[in-house]
Amino acid sequence: MAQGRRRFLQQSVMTIAGALVAPPLLFGAQTRDLVVETAGGKVRGTINDGVRLFRGIPYGGDTSGRNRFMPPTSAAAWAGVRDCSDWGHIAPQRVSAGEVSDYTKMVGWNNYRGGLSEDCLNLNVWAPAKGRGGRAVMVAFHGGGFTSGSGNLVALEGDRLARNGDVVVVTVNHRLGALGYLDLSALGGADFDASGVAGMMDCVVALRWVHDNIANFGGDPGQVMIFGQSGGGAKCSTLMCMPSAKGLFHRVAVQSGSTIKLTHRDEAEKNARALLAKLGLGKDDLGKLKTMPFEQIIAAQATAGPVVDGAVIPRDPFDPDAPAISAGVPMIIGTCLEDQGLRMSDWDIGEDGLKTWAETLVPGKSAMVLGEYRKLYPDKRPFLIKAMIATDKAWRRNAMLQAERKTAQGRAAAYMYRWDWPTPAFGGKFGAIHGTDLSMSFYNADTDVGTNSSEAQLMAARLGSAYLAFAKTGNPNNANIPHWPAYNADEKPVMVFDSKTRVEKDPNHTLRLLWDQLAS
Repeated sequence: MAQGRRRFLQQSVMTIAGALVAPPLLFGAQTRDLVVETAGGKVRGTINDGVRLFRGIPYGGDTSGRNRFMPPTSAAAWAGVRDCSDWGHIAPQRVSAGEVSDYTKMVGWNNYRGGLSEDCLNLNVWAPAKGRGGRAVMVAFHGGGFTSGSGNLVALEGDRLARNGDVVVVTVNHRLGALGYLDLSALGGADFDASGVAGMMDCVVALRWVHDNIANFGGDPGQVMIFGQSGGGAKCSTLMCMPSAKGLFHRVAVQSGSTIKLTHRDEAEKNARALLAKLGLGKDDLGKLKTMPFEQIIAAQATAGPVVDGAVIPRDPFDPDAPAISAGVPMIIGTCLEDQGLRMSDWDIGEDGLKTWAETLVPGKSAMVLGEYRKLYPDKRPFLIKAMIATDKAWRRNAMLQAERKTAQGRAAAYMYRWDWPTPAFGGKFGAIHGTDLSMSFYNADTDVGTNSSEAQLMAARLGSAYLAFAKTGNPNNANIPHWPAYNADEKPVMVFDSKTRVEKDPNHTLRLLWDQLAS
């Protein structure tokens, strides 16, 4: 019985995706025609400055009601031409109420265009209007952990990538939070075996849609790059170990989202029981979870993320090693200098406050830690030192571990970068905080992160061109940046994106050694 359930889950994605297959159409001579054939039917988009945009194309069915917590279903076909000029729904999530923080404003995180609905399995496509087919395809999975965000964010708009790089860009909406990752398998049996991985199954079905349909938009299904920042990077890391995703992508870029391990079923069961308790439900009340308003479930959830279920996700993404199933896929792996500032709000913290915080982080070792950082950054504001310490202790170590395990396979290169360029937004108080490289990788310097300054345009050209080159060749090198060597465990070369973009071997190695020592 257990083997049968595993086979069912492994085959679900392929079965659903198979329903989306249609004979490919040639990229027509009428390159300005805004009507494109897909497996589900014809779609009509819009055009702006030589780039066509198709918003809200369904790749899967409604996930509400009986489909809640279940594997994704195929999208219903439609007659005639479907208008795809406006954004599709985004996944249910907690909505920022009232006044939002300066950071939220800067990264545009309180943008819910398209509206919330469980009918959220849709994607957006940007494609050049003129010229040939066979273009490289860049598929972005949004951040927000596994609980928030959307493919409709301003930072993710793909028109500049499509225009500057002659590529096709896709952004994806999929299930989030408890609706995508509440593992009820231990409580509800076979009927809920997919509940802890449903959101990642959505991502695979979206990639299958790209494989089967993107040629009609001028893209090459054999040249697909997936990339994502934060939770998007975690999704990309996870896709690399999923059998159902094998062959659907050929390059990967992870921005501040290097994910080594996922939740396992024993912990997931505890999380599920805690959520049921908040809702006043017991093991025998699971049917009520399919009928209650999604707002109640979202309000009750704590953390959420995919589960190593042994079938759809058979192992941890990068533990104990890099996944063999994607060994031949090259990677870009990046972090921001002060990534973890997003979790902090004490922008005006002083040196005394920094010392107090550091002592709680590393009791008895805080003077040594702060001394090492002040040697390298004597003039950096205390808040930025705090954010950098927190980043170095966790996220940056994960990124390096991911790069080292990928490189150890010896099959495909990994390229590491660190984003040091501080955003000028809000008086420069954020530094190179989490997400400041996101819009830049899309060539979008005019967001609130970049403020469209001349230097922001330069930084966007540097990172954006590296991503375009990587999408096309698996190598980020191009004329806009210094030579970027592949990562190796001996020299540990890292591209440092800053006003003076450069390669450093084992940057801040004294700090790396410090955290190695403290972790041992």
